[in-house]
Amino acid sequence: MKLKLYACLVALLMLAGAIWAGGLAQSHIGGQASVLDRLETVLLDLRILIKGPREAPQDVVIVAIDDKTVTAVGQYPVGRNFLTALVEGIRDAGAKALAVDILLIGKSDEAADAGLARALASLPTVIAAGGQFPLEQAAEVLVPAPETELRPYEAFSEAASVGLVNVATDAGGTPRHIPLIFKTGQGLAPSFGMQAVGKFLGAPPSVTAEGIRIGGRVQPLDLHWQQSLNYYGKGGTIRTISAQLLLEDPAAAKVALEGHLVLLGVTASAVGDRFSTPFDPILPGVEVLSTGIANLLDGSVLLRDSQVRLCDAIAAVSLTLLGMALIVFLPLASATIVYLLLLLGWLTATVIAFNQGIWLNAALPFAASVPPVVALAVLREGFDWFRVRRLMAAREALSRFQAPDLARRIADDPGFLQVPREQPVAILFIDLAGYTTLSEKLGPARTRDVLKAFHTLVVNEAARNRGLVLDFMGDGAMIGFGIPDAAPRDAEDACRCAFDLVGAVHDWIKTSGLNADIREVRLGGHYGPVVLSRLGHENQQQIAATGDCVNVASRLMEVGKSRGASIVLSTALTTAAKTATRQTATGDTLREVLARPPRLEAVAIRGRVQELEVALWTANEAVREHSGISATD
Repeated sequence: MKLKLYACLVALLMLAGAIWAGGLAQSHIGGQASVLDRLETVLLDLRILIKGPREAPQDVVIVAIDDKTVTAVGQYPVGRNFLTALVEGIRDAGAKALAVDILLIGKSDEAADAGLARALASLPTVIAAGGQFPLEQAAEVLVPAPETELRPYEAFSEAASVGLVNVATDAGGTPRHIPLIFKTGQGLAPSFGMQAVGKFLGAPPSVTAEGIRIGGRVQPLDLHWQQSLNYYGKGGTIRTISAQLLLEDPAAAKVALEGHLVLLGVTASAVGDRFSTPFDPILPGVEVLSTGIANLLDGSVLLRDSQVRLCDAIAAVSLTLLGMALIVFLPLASATIVYLLLLLGWLTATVIAFNQGIWLNAALPFAASVPPVVALAVLREGFDWFRVRRLMAAREALSRFQAPDLARRIADDPGFLQVPREQPVAILFIDLAGYTTLSEKLGPARTRDVLKAFHTLVVNEAARNRGLVLDFMGDGAMIGFGIPDAAPRDAEDACRCAFDLVGAVHDWIKTSGLNADIREVRLGGHYGPVVLSRLGHENQQQIAATGDCVNVASRLMEVGKSRGASIVLSTALTTAAKTATRQTATGDTLREVLARPPRLEAVAIRGRVQELEVALWTANEAVREHSGISATD
């Protein structure tokens, strides 16, 4: 994968990620329902449980038609005369306002209905109505609009205010919002809970652009004037008394209800509505409504207005773009850790904000950022894998142009030999005698085959003796021992390799039928300090060994040619080798060979003032000695 293609794919993914995150953010700002809401409700319940139950305000009291009451009455639904007695009892107990969460639909006994109507009219009262809503509201409808309404009997509607008690639940059936404004057949109308608050405070709340004004303060609401519920705890957390107790002990009822807002509703088993909430899987509907009313009165409505939704959107887009940038510019492991820490940080922020009554969306940044970040990480992983494969291929290719040990060293340490260094090294030079005539005879193609076979032989023998072929020069080669790192047995390895090379080349010449043209092989070797460095242009370099040791080793092949010798080794090399062989178990034969060379001469070296003492072996002598060394090894 080329870098340019990778860059284009990254740019496309980042653009797609930004569009994806922006689309989700826009939907969230607009309040559009999605599958994402299901995940958010799970995370919201976790925050609710982390925060735990809290104390409910004392202003709201529930008078419950519970199991005890139904048992005492002997029937359900209870009659209207009984309801009249309850309403009058609540009034007599000094309740400031009454909210009746019972659908008083249809006519009953005329006298009973009239008595209940008079009782409802005797104190500030709101009674419940129900609405049936379409599965999906039209986009232009700003507030919920029921298709049909279940309204109280006309006599009751005239005696008290009427409000819809419908709540908005999530996919799991948990009430999350209570609409405070409905579009009814009579026009825009306040909800049951909003009217109950108005009756209690003595002044109806007024609607503002993004909330309602209650008693001099503005309560922000979610979109379309929906109140986000902030639960207090399990059933009974809001103070509740039995309707039967109210009738049996008016004095106790007066203590409990005087000056309070009373909700009259049903909590008896198997009757009335039940809802699953974070604290209670069967919370009575009257307590859900009481929770919403109490939230309005104590100002603990979960804050989730347009500003909070905008904050959610900014976090989602920012985390998406930042997460993708991390994947592009940081190592993948580091980027993943930082990205996960950012998500954890957002989750922590949502928990802290919730404890302050602010509902930040925990799921939106996850849904917005995870898909594009993961997609980009997969692309990055693929590119990194491809790049590693290319680097491995390049490293393998480099090892074909450099000695494998040097190639590995350069790959592991790109700064290798940026600063030249001096160290003792053994150097061998080898070439073929008669190669020029042979190349003229064979032609370029066949000559290349001969050279390749010769070079392969040289590399194999050098590697077997821990040497590095530093350079090929036509029919010759330069071999170093102690490169890149010097070792005590470098001189011994060089001397052993010299005899191995001569023996191997001798056998190859015979078996390949080249003995008519290639007369012999010449080899020169020396031991001494060299400078290892990078030579060449800044953009095209090679590892080179330079110094007097290299020059002398090269010149010794000329000595061999003039004296009819196949191997010419300086005594500096043989002495160092004999010293090293004393430390090895297999060096006895080699040490003996080096100790008694056929000839030992002081020779002049071209370009050098001082003569050099060397040991010389003819081809036959070298092959014979090689056989002895090999047999012993």
